[in-house]
Amino acid sequence: MPAKAIPPARDRLQSRLLVWIGVPVLCYLVFSQFQLILQVFSAGRSHLSVLDIARGYYIVWQGSYDYFLAQIATASVIFALAAWRLRVATAMAAGCGGLICLLISANLDALPGTSVVHSGLSPLLLLFVLTFYATRLGREQEALADLSESCHGRNAAQIIANLGVAAFFASTTGWYIVERCGNWFGDINGEGAVVRAYFAIPYIPMLAALAEATADTVSSEIGQAFGGMPFLLTTLRRVPPGTDGAISLTGTLAGIAAAALIAATGAPALGMSAAECLIAFAAGIAGLFFDSLLGATLERRGFIGNDLVNFTSTAFAAALSLLAIRFAQPYLLH
Repeated sequence: MPAKAIPPARDRLQSRLLVWIGVPVLCYLVFSQFQLILQVFSAGRSHLSVLDIARGYYIVWQGSYDYFLAQIATASVIFALAAWRLRVATAMAAGCGGLICLLISANLDALPGTSVVHSGLSPLLLLFVLTFYATRLGREQEALADLSESCHGRNAAQIIANLGVAAFFASTTGWYIVERCGNWFGDINGEGAVVRAYFAIPYIPMLAALAEATADTVSSEIGQAFGGMPFLLTTLRRVPPGTDGAISLTGTLAGIAAAALIAATGAPALGMSAAECLIAFAAGIAGLFFDSLLGATLERRGFIGNDLVNFTSTAFAAALSLLAIRFAQPYLLH
């Protein structure tokens, strides 16, 4: 496997910064989100206007969220334990994954009796399955080429780099940012009162980040194992497998297919329309190629490491979807 251009000390520092910043932020987002849920649940619907919802105060259906929160907590614990026991992630990384699962699974517009699978949990579980089998599908080939990952699984920095952005946009803070990018509260009557809120739109950046993370991992694993001699996106020249920024046709097609599967879960799980799922898919694919571009330029020159490349690429996919929401808003609301 080609040697990394980035100095090991700089790479470790960048990864540690992701953990030092990402873990406290995750804890804060989980605390603030569930504190808000409990506050609204206790206050009831009578104290909230629809405009309050646009600022992060959500109507919670009485009598349903206690059961729904129990489902979220159970699913998150199982998710973390499964990742650790299957050696997909280290113990600390599995803990971060559990916090991320809590945020992504908290579908705040759930109706009475709604199952936890009708939330961001469905695309997250699909991401887990696709990346798990993609990694193991070519394990023998990767081992022969000395490209396989550590048997201990992904560390906390890798989990935050791949899933941190999606978790952020699943939180109330992320919803507020999406709301500021465009008025996704439609059906305004003549007096300026909001009649209907489009709750599926704020899920687009989260789904785009998950699609990019899945596509990146699947394309990398499948490409290294079965893609033959890859090439650089910037020069189109052939390079050894495992080179920073290298892509292959096989790996790219596998990544696109994986992103399509993730985006498609938005319809049944999150109630998203075909147009909304398409935006998440397109942004995820754009993030996949942006990842390769960063790898072929900044990473090959030793400025940034793989964790920071992955984090930046998921953020790029989410930001691109925000732009799409801004300009495609009239069509989405229609």
